[in-house]
Amino acid sequence: LLYQTKKILATQDTIYLESESLNSSFFKLLDANEKPIDSSFYKINFQKGTLILKEKKISNPDSLTVQYLKFPDFITKEYHIYDPNRVVSNEVSLEKLYKIEESPQKKNIPFDGLNTSGSITRGVTIGNNQNTVLNSNLDLQITGKLSEKVSLRASLQDSNIPLQDGGYSQKLDQFDNIFMEVFSNKWNIRAGDVFLENKKTQFLNFNKKVQGIATNFDFGTEDNKTNVFASAALVRGQYAKSNFVGQEGNQGPYKLKGQNGELYVLVISGSERVYVNGILLKRGENNDYTIDYNAGEIVFTPLFTITSEMRIAIEYQYSDRNYTRFVTYAGASHENKQWGFSGYLYSESDLKNQPLQQNLTEEQAQILVDAGDNPIIPLVSPTKIQVAAFLGKYMPTEKTAVDFELGISNNDKNLFSSLDDSNNQGIAGKINAKQRLFSKKWKVDAIANYQFVQKNFSSVERLYTI
Repeated sequence: LLYQTKKILATQDTIYLESESLNSSFFKLLDANEKPIDSSFYKINFQKGTLILKEKKISNPDSLTVQYLKFPDFITKEYHIYDPNRVVSNEVSLEKLYKIEESPQKKNIPFDGLNTSGSITRGVTIGNNQNTVLNSNLDLQITGKLSEKVSLRASLQDSNIPLQDGGYSQKLDQFDNIFMEVFSNKWNIRAGDVFLENKKTQFLNFNKKVQGIATNFDFGTEDNKTNVFASAALVRGQYAKSNFVGQEGNQGPYKLKGQNGELYVLVISGSERVYVNGILLKRGENNDYTIDYNAGEIVFTPLFTITSEMRIAIEYQYSDRNYTRFVTYAGASHENKQWGFSGYLYSESDLKNQPLQQNLTEEQAQILVDAGDNPIIPLVSPTKIQVAAFLGKYMPTEKTAVDFELGISNNDKNLFSSLDDSNNQGIAGKINAKQRLFSKKWKVDAIANYQFVQKNFSSVERLYTI
């Protein structure tokens, strides 16, 4: 313990002797003559280290001596992270230097940010050889975001003008185009006019314009991705193909026929593909041919002279309104660096109980039941075509690759009858293999492929190139 003697000047009642506690075992207060002062004249707080003098009790308080014991420093020392004498109080400056606030949450207003554009027209057509006709046209385009990740686009076009683009120009503006699509980076859903196609397979190769709904979903990453899609729709046109040899010097018109031999067919705008000797031609007055979609006739321009040595093949879709025709198309695929697998299923069928241009009696329906696959001329039978395709590939190394494709078809030419159905089903398949044998300055590959197509296998469109 440390003994302390201090001279003090009692200028106030409370005197701070030390900033820490004192030892309570010894304390003396002496006057100017070095005589002890009775404890009744003062009060000592050992814990706080303060001396409190009682008023008017001590004479001549200007010269006092205090004696006390102090604790060692290691007991009374205070430890701080910061020196308290250098810490500035936050009340020194009354000005607010900064303010923390929660950022206001952005409110998502439904359909906010959508852009719309379009027009509505009304017109009257009159003439000396016709009655007054009222024409109307609607054109509405909608694009924009429904949320941060979901977008919307829609096109509503409708016209009752009794005209169809005659196919004289290279580009076609399709009338009556109606669709609405909601999409993001990983999925999309479209309803209305939908374009279905498959160019990845040989046994299920097609493209078709339909009216319905289509969905598509993507999963995974770029190196390990999965895709699933499905669609259901009413068919706008039925696939047909015409093959004939050109007539010397006859530029046309060449008549297009339906699958059942119909002489007058309404061809879907922009669906035709014209090949001459295997070469695809271009539509337009300044190109190779023009087409009248309403009459189903093709005329070749003077820029493309027809000779008797030309083999002409024309693919098109025509509006077959004998039955309501329904199509479903779905598939899934998975692919990574080493292997991949995919499967597709296509079904196109007439609804036999919903005829459009003919009302069948029980007797007529019974005739179709007994007809089998025979081409009855007065009556058009409902048909169905179904094709499933499965693909796979395997690449264990950079030098080895194997892929295969399997196709299964079911083609019923008369849904009313179960006769002659034994030849409806067919299968087709192919396999390809490639092996790198030598890879330095020269590259040598061994390639093997095998293809088998059963006689009864049917495809949606043509199986081989023109």
